[in-house]
Amino acid sequence: MAILTGAETSTPAASPASGRRRPSTAATVAILLGVAGLGYRLAVMLAGAPPTNSDEGTMGLAALHIAQGRGLPVYFYGQNYMGTLEAYLAAPLVAFAHGSVLALRLPNLLLYVGFLAAMWGLTRRLYTPWFATVVVGILALGSDRVLKNQVISGGGYPEINAAGAALMLLAVALPRRPRTLGYAAFGLLAGLMLWVDWLVLPYLAAASCVLLMKKASRRSWIALAGGAVLGAAPLLIHDLTSPWRHSAVPTFLGLNGGGPDASWADRLHGGVLTGIPLSTGMCAPGRCEPWQLWWGPAWLVLLAVAGYGAWRLVRTDRRLAAGRLALVLAALVSLLMYVRSNAAGNTPLESGRYLHCLLISTPAVLWPLWTLLLGRVSRWFGAAGLAVVALAAVVATASVVHELPRIKAVDDRQVGLLAELDRRGVTLVYSEYWTCDYVAYISAERVRCAVIAADLTPGFDRFRPYRDAVAAAPTRTFALPVDSAESAAVRSYLDSHGVRYTASVVSGYDLIQPATRVDLPLPD
Repeated sequence: MAILTGAETSTPAASPASGRRRPSTAATVAILLGVAGLGYRLAVMLAGAPPTNSDEGTMGLAALHIAQGRGLPVYFYGQNYMGTLEAYLAAPLVAFAHGSVLALRLPNLLLYVGFLAAMWGLTRRLYTPWFATVVVGILALGSDRVLKNQVISGGGYPEINAAGAALMLLAVALPRRPRTLGYAAFGLLAGLMLWVDWLVLPYLAAASCVLLMKKASRRSWIALAGGAVLGAAPLLIHDLTSPWRHSAVPTFLGLNGGGPDASWADRLHGGVLTGIPLSTGMCAPGRCEPWQLWWGPAWLVLLAVAGYGAWRLVRTDRRLAAGRLALVLAALVSLLMYVRSNAAGNTPLESGRYLHCLLISTPAVLWPLWTLLLGRVSRWFGAAGLAVVALAAVVATASVVHELPRIKAVDDRQVGLLAELDRRGVTLVYSEYWTCDYVAYISAERVRCAVIAADLTPGFDRFRPYRDAVAAAPTRTFALPVDSAESAAVRSYLDSHGVRYTASVVSGYDLIQPATRVDLPLPD
């Protein structure tokens, strides 16, 4: 019966020699699985994966500017939401390794360790120790989408699962009697997440509801409020000193994925059939095969069963029931919020990152399969279900390793481009969005880049000073992907105006240099 209610079924053994408690066997195995997951991510990072991009380059530039004392950016450059916590965490390393993608990503490994530790503690308290070990084993795996969210410093994603799991753990573990430090920690994490990324709000709200049930002392709530104000201080200072339209609230509420209005059929397909498998680690790099889409409906069924089981537990153990229901409802709200957006229907493969927090609810989703192991008749169904889930995650993880050579080749393109620009002495260049800030970062701003659109107008420059610097250059240099619309537009313009130019192909880029300065429809 202890397993069914989630009560503790084992305690750490005490060492006869020292009198100290030793980790239980379940905890030891969980630690070994966590180390394996950490080693896997470090090995993939050292191999140059996941591939970086200009969004990560933008965060790298913020870290570089912080390290050099040139600014304290509150939000991701070019927008009024999504805090730059990753840049502040990476700044000390970036200060000594200018332009290093690895230096930018290493703090995210610590966040991953924190996520696993919080998930172990949360699952052990709400369920059982050995089930917590199984959950850690599943989370030690990592498909393409999961690795990107956990490793790339592109804004918000590495932090939200670690913080969300920690918030849930604190809400469940904090006692009713005053524990000021614990409540202050909850408030600090909550405030940080309000600044960093609002995707975790369903889990923050669920954890807050669990905590409110404890009816703690006034001192505890004051400590929580103080921690929240401290954590959200960057957001509060920025938004209270900026026009309303430039603050986080109207900006974030106005986000809907962009593009044309997607049909509800497309949103449900992208959100459930594609989004769930993609975000929970069941898909290969950049795609979900038809046989992998089964996990979406199966995940929903398991979540519903978990919710029903948690509801039935209310009469016998409100503490466990509240924690389990919080995991179920937070996952459901996260999914509903995503399905409402156009991104779910228009760009399901790329936008699957918006469901990253669903990993926090992994214990709730897998618990029905685990409980089947207890029955003589049903144990084979439970074992088969867990085995299928684990096998699918292993296949998706193995596919990442298989793609490493291709990923490295993609990353080498920008490195080769930078080497050629250095050889030619070019420091100011026009390119497209996914190249500009990455080249600027890995060169430690030795090369500054402005974005050009296919109609030769200014593109989306996240760091506006680059646009002004490139526009004022005495000469023009264009570095644009081969066969891109931007490259074709530049060539057509130069040809139609009789401007002589040199052109060469370098690492998959057209490097175009007019013989004289040209006044294109570029920024004034």
